[in-house]
Amino acid sequence: MEILLIIVAIAVVLAIAYAVFNFFSVKKMEEGTERMSEIAGAIRIGANAFIKYEFKLVAIIGAIIAVLLAAFISWQSACAFVIGAVMSASAGWVGMKIATYANVRVTNRARETKDLGKTLKVAFKGGSVMGLCVAGFALLGIIIVYLIFGLACGQIDDIAAGTVQKYWTNLDASFTMTLSGYALGCSVIALFNRVGGGIYTKAADMGADLVGKTEAHIPEDDPRNPATIADNVGDNVGDVAGLGSDLLESYVGAILSGVILACELFLHNAGFDEDFLTKLMLFPILLAGCGLLACLVGIGYVLVKPKLSSNVHMELNIATWISAGLSVVAGFLLSFFMFKGDSGFYDTVGWNAGNLSPWLASVFGIAAGIIIGLISEYYTSYDHKPTKRIAEASKEGAALNITQGLSNGMASCMLPVVVLAVAIFGSYMVGGMYGVACAAVGMLSFVAATVSVDTYGPISDNAGGIAEMSGLDEDVRGITDKLDSVGNTTAAIGKGFAIGSAALAALSLMTSYMYAFTGVGQEISLDIITPLTLCGALCGAALPFLFSGMLINAVAKAARKMVDEVRRQFKEIPGILEGEAKPDYKTCIQISTQGSIKEMRVPCILAICFTVVSGFVFGAQFVGGVLVGATISAIMLALFTGNAGGAWDNAKKYIESGGLKGLGKGSAAHDASVVGDTVGDPLKDTVGPSLDILIKIMSTLSLVLVVIFSEYNLFGLFM
Repeated sequence: MEILLIIVAIAVVLAIAYAVFNFFSVKKMEEGTERMSEIAGAIRIGANAFIKYEFKLVAIIGAIIAVLLAAFISWQSACAFVIGAVMSASAGWVGMKIATYANVRVTNRARETKDLGKTLKVAFKGGSVMGLCVAGFALLGIIIVYLIFGLACGQIDDIAAGTVQKYWTNLDASFTMTLSGYALGCSVIALFNRVGGGIYTKAADMGADLVGKTEAHIPEDDPRNPATIADNVGDNVGDVAGLGSDLLESYVGAILSGVILACELFLHNAGFDEDFLTKLMLFPILLAGCGLLACLVGIGYVLVKPKLSSNVHMELNIATWISAGLSVVAGFLLSFFMFKGDSGFYDTVGWNAGNLSPWLASVFGIAAGIIIGLISEYYTSYDHKPTKRIAEASKEGAALNITQGLSNGMASCMLPVVVLAVAIFGSYMVGGMYGVACAAVGMLSFVAATVSVDTYGPISDNAGGIAEMSGLDEDVRGITDKLDSVGNTTAAIGKGFAIGSAALAALSLMTSYMYAFTGVGQEISLDIITPLTLCGALCGAALPFLFSGMLINAVAKAARKMVDEVRRQFKEIPGILEGEAKPDYKTCIQISTQGSIKEMRVPCILAICFTVVSGFVFGAQFVGGVLVGATISAIMLALFTGNAGGAWDNAKKYIESGGLKGLGKGSAAHDASVVGDTVGDPLKDTVGPSLDILIKIMSTLSLVLVVIFSEYNLFGLFM
């Protein structure tokens, strides 16, 4: 069966090769005028400086975690952790590099052609590098771990033979621990990239908006604003590098939740043989590989099509639909032929639809992802009533703009959760808990396409900034603004996919977590009404609020310094607002870099340490409650913050585009919408994206360490 990994290997090679081709084809394009090159160079230098600062800190923390894993779990899990960290960091770094090359080339293509379709193609080509690298690097790491530790080191044979040594006091390690180590490496990098990048970009953005737009009444990305370069740097480190690591971590978590669950089912005498175990372990990996091949076709549609229409959203949707549709077809063929001779084992894993059970479960995930995306689009796009109502409320001032946005964000949580509940129940009914894991993989099976669409957004945003700072014609900025507004909506859709898949993957990992400390032959259960578990659930439900509050406070502190610096320069450097003196961009970049690195430490350490400390103090049942409570509240908060922030942003753009007759840029309504957008910025780009990482890193850490704290905890000594 392992020969089927060749399919995945082929997909990985093709994806990375296509990414390399697109990278250099974008880089070969002309940058435009000397002023455009100068601005793009400053953005590139700022982004590189931040990544270097951040990676130094992450390397130290990662090395400490790797040593602890090697000392207390196994050297295999420590090695897998390092592999996961390298893959996640590489995806983020490559994405950031291509974004800082593509932005100015998008601006130049708009300047030269004045054609929306041709400009879209350049932006999407840059975004495709990120998308292909996310899926390609994630699967490459999984193949390496599977081949080296699973096959070469015999860890899969140990599972099949029932000789796995489960506890940390034994010398041999379980393959599930090794896989969890790989997922943990991806999660740690994603956490720091998302949190650090989110604080950076929003501190700069808020500083630029609050002083530049609302006080000085100068346009967005005006070169007279000292924070503009830092703001554009932030788009690359937060919305590109952070996004790449985030979605890679979601992708890996979804795939490995299925593989780990298959191992745990076998170890707990599920009643199937070694050959069926191998198929269960390989199916999520193969489904992801087939999805990557499908994405190559979907991405190719946009890049190869001779002439793209001016309907940007439609063209991007078609690329996503092609990828999703081919993933469904490939999943059907894979499920049908892989499991058609294993009817004797269907009941043992809860399959009620025969050999098509894993495929049907994955379809539930795919459908849920698309529907959640459409719901997010409804609540965040200015083509629909909710966002238009926020814009209308701006006529009465910032307070009503914010009130309407809060209402919109809160109301937007219900429908996605219902869809998610239906997907969980449906996938469980057709495929048991393994089916839920397959639904998570299905939802992200075409992640290369969704990340490509997501990444095109910040590239277009940067392109608009460069156009403004370079003093290009209004029609150039009009093209980039159109691309950017669609990018805001696609970003909200992508965040819906991320949190939905996080919920499904976390549920599968929680099941594996309970298997890990439940004896063979015993029924797994988590009684939520027992006092210890209920206390854990209450603390877990509060954790995402504490985490979110710390992130918002971190953004506010960093933004405050930026606001003070921009005001200082306007006051102390004569001629800035008249365009006669050049602002000090470098100081603003340093403020964002130093502020984000400093402020991200405590929230990240909290996310890593809370579960660890809880486990060693109160034990496995308490942590089980923590995972349940944290997952539920984090899902709600992530949906609320993502949709509210996206709607505030697009309400502002709706006013700027002339949606409110006679009330454009510079009006009181526009000023109110800028305040609302500023409130929403840290919610949608810092808090929301970080919450799905929080619940997955908690689930993964718990799975890695439960074999220790289920036996050794302070609470157990007194009970």
